Amino acid sequence: MLWVSKDGEEKRFTFSDIMKYSNQCANYFTSLGIKKGDRVMLVLKRHYYFWFIILALHKIGAVVVQATNMLKAKDYVYRCNAGKIKAIVATGDGEVTEYFDEGEGQYETVELKFVTKGKKVPGWIDFDDGFERANGEWQRPIGDQATRADDMMLMAFSSGTSGYPKIITHNFTYPLGHIMTGVFWHRVVDGGVHFTISDTGWLKSLWGKIYGQWFGESAVLVYDFEKFEAADILSKMEKYKVT
Repeated sequence: MLWVSKDGEEKRFTFSDIMKYSNQCANYFTSLGIKKGDRVMLVLKRHYYFWFIILALHKIGAVVVQATNMLKAKDYVYRCNAGKIKAIVATGDGEVTEYFDEGEGQYETVELKFVTKGKKVPGWIDFDDGFERANGEWQRPIGDQATRADDMMLMAFSSGTSGYPKIITHNFTYPLGHIMTGVFWHRVVDGGVHFTISDTGWLKSLWGKIYGQWFGESAVLVYDFEKFEAADILSKMEKYKVT
């Protein structure tokens, strides 16, 4: 993965790097009691932590719940209570933690709140610190904690065009379906560079930024921008030779 910040900072991650960092995340989460079946909300925009964390939760067998940073307090309260969310990992950008905390006292199941990017917020755990100190060797769960194909892997909320958003779930066979997406629709190839713009709060990010593309052995370009500007996007496609 080639990650590029809005300020032009670049980070390159090999599959080996991704394995190690997702192992660290998995060990960190399990040390704090996150286990198979727990629902964990991710509000991480396009930061590279999303890829480490989603794979870590897959390894644990926890359920990933994506969310956009555009949500307000009532949206978080509804999603957390409807989805029985145990933990949230939020970006330190903007006012995500502030909006979430406006719902304090209304969350029925939330036990852990993590914030990234070094932001210090009372009641929130510094994710960066714990992640950096965690072990990079992962022992695959066995017995009752082992992950099975028909276990729930993802919980998504529909766009909610009428009434509140509805819950949609997928099991651990879901990524295999995206071999069709990445290899046969996007035509990714080993040595190629695929670019899907979507924020990680949307399911589209899973269709274009992880499963099918990596099954097809392609690199993924992630541009962590704030506002869409066509000329800027085109310049990134040209600079990084998006295939």
